[in-house]
Amino acid sequence: MLQYDDSAFYFFALSSIIFYIVPSWYSIIKKVSAALFSSDESIGAVSRTTAEEKKAADLKKNSKGLKTLSSTGFIVNFVITVALSALFFWLYLSVQSNGEVNSFDPFTILGIDTGADLKEIKKAYKKMSLKFHPDKNPNNPQAEATFMMVAKAYEALVDPVAKENYEKYGNPDGKQSLAVSIGLPEFLLDTANRNLVLVAYLIIMVGVIPFAVWSYYSNSSKFGEKDVMYDSYAWFHHNLNEHTLVKTLPETLAGSAEFRQRNMPKSQDDKEEIAKILNKVRSHMNKPTYNHPVVLKGNVLLHAHLTRQTEILSEASQEDLKYMLRYSSSLVDAMISVCKHQESLGAALNCIKFSQCMVQAMWLKDSELLQLPHFTENEVKHVVAKNIAEYIKVPNGQKKGLKDFTEEQKQDVFKTCRLLPDVTVDSKIFVDDDEDDKVYEGDLCTVLVTLTRNNLADGEKAGLVHAPRFPYPRREAWWVALGTKEGKIISIDKITNPSKVVEHKIKFLAPRKGTYEFDLYVMSNAYVGFDHKVSVELTTLDASSLPEYKVHPEDAELDDEPTLFEEMMNANIEDDSDSEEEQDSDEEEEEEGIRELSAAEKKKLELQNARKKAASAAGDDSDDDDDDEVEEVYNDK
Repeated sequence: MLQYDDSAFYFFALSSIIFYIVPSWYSIIKKVSAALFSSDESIGAVSRTTAEEKKAADLKKNSKGLKTLSSTGFIVNFVITVALSALFFWLYLSVQSNGEVNSFDPFTILGIDTGADLKEIKKAYKKMSLKFHPDKNPNNPQAEATFMMVAKAYEALVDPVAKENYEKYGNPDGKQSLAVSIGLPEFLLDTANRNLVLVAYLIIMVGVIPFAVWSYYSNSSKFGEKDVMYDSYAWFHHNLNEHTLVKTLPETLAGSAEFRQRNMPKSQDDKEEIAKILNKVRSHMNKPTYNHPVVLKGNVLLHAHLTRQTEILSEASQEDLKYMLRYSSSLVDAMISVCKHQESLGAALNCIKFSQCMVQAMWLKDSELLQLPHFTENEVKHVVAKNIAEYIKVPNGQKKGLKDFTEEQKQDVFKTCRLLPDVTVDSKIFVDDDEDDKVYEGDLCTVLVTLTRNNLADGEKAGLVHAPRFPYPRREAWWVALGTKEGKIISIDKITNPSKVVEHKIKFLAPRKGTYEFDLYVMSNAYVGFDHKVSVELTTLDASSLPEYKVHPEDAELDDEPTLFEEMMNANIEDDSDSEEEQDSDEEEEEEGIRELSAAEKKKLELQNARKKAASAAGDDSDDDDDDEVEEVYNDK
């Protein structure tokens, strides 16, 4: 029997707190180190040309320094962690000073020195028993528990049996079974704190915990794949179809659920600003389908970005635009997944083109050459090349449109031309594990797409996309789509592998007999004008023309062998038949025995009758001899 104290609670509290503060401090230290010591490359603040300098500076400003740690979530977590760490330190000191969980020590309980004589023991017992007697401490469970401990301590020092149990087992009651419980603070036993404990318990169990569960569930239930809200998916399903055009996609993106709270105009000045921007970009916009303030504001801000007119935006509107562009990548991927679900190839390709335009801040009628730094419509007019892919292959000394550029600006153009992708696409269709090149209907076909980045050296990886006007770093990736001539999607996947040579496999079942032509698209996620379209031809043969498949004799024997289930069933049937046969045999033997017994009895009766007749003729003296003769005859029979 142990004396109740707070030591067990201290250990329990220390072990509980450490589960929170250790991962929390790890997260805090990681965020602080990232804010103070992270490299420019890790946050995407890379300035390869002078055009990227402003973007790199903004990324450093927003991703490095103590200012980046000013978010509400970080501050709240930091305060809670510091408070729990202080509590942990105080508990640790308490454990260090008096941290041993009390064992049964009668001398300590009675407050006397070890080895005290009987007189001192009785005196201490009398004093403490009077002090903690239940009659003097009514409704005090702590005093009652102490009184019982004092009685046990006295018994362990005075009673011979109890003393022997204490010395042998550490308890006056003898050997005890192991008991496990949660260490609770001692003040919970105090009746004065009963109401406070009940109120705290009620608040935590009825208020705090249900609210935390409801908050977590309500927030997590709003999001689906790729951390996109379910309402956004529903919005995309409503607006996207096979007739969707690129010029309608800004409005579709603006209606995403992620932007509805932020893009709601807060004042009349916001509405007037949106109307002013609308007049500037109206000529580049498709006629709005929805006049809702949230959708209209997002649509206008996106067009300001696509037409490179962000200088007309206020600081607040620029922050709202950056917020939209921050989530644009995952939202466009969600739009493509919706198109894939609808099997609409044209709409999916238009979503990819829209993503390219957003990254490069270009719109439909803009020249591809505007992706080059410092280029405007004036420089584009002097370029002879038809597209940007041709322009980057022109030797640097022969490139047009650079007449008015400084030497530094020219070097920016040359560097960018080396960064822009130069991709070769190869495709091959085949059937796995097939010796010949023939494809029959129902075969599992594989289209092997090989993407080679010619602008990279062996072992080099593709870096960040050169996009000075997109406020966030973007990794180079490629969409690979296979579709029918009728515009149905067979497969569409995003390749993020940055290697020089990348292979991607598309698998599908071969259609019916005939010749088919499929369209294979390889499109960049961030650059305009580098897309590839390859025609894939497939001829399938009738499966009936395949040679007859002959089963090997050994395989046929294996097929004839009964399965485990059949063997079990056959064994049960044989057991049943054996038991029936045994039963029939026993019945036949029994009937035969009955027939034999009846014949013997009949013969016995005949012999008995003969004996009676002989006895009546020969007299009584011959009865014994006759009996013996009858028995011998009967036995012989």
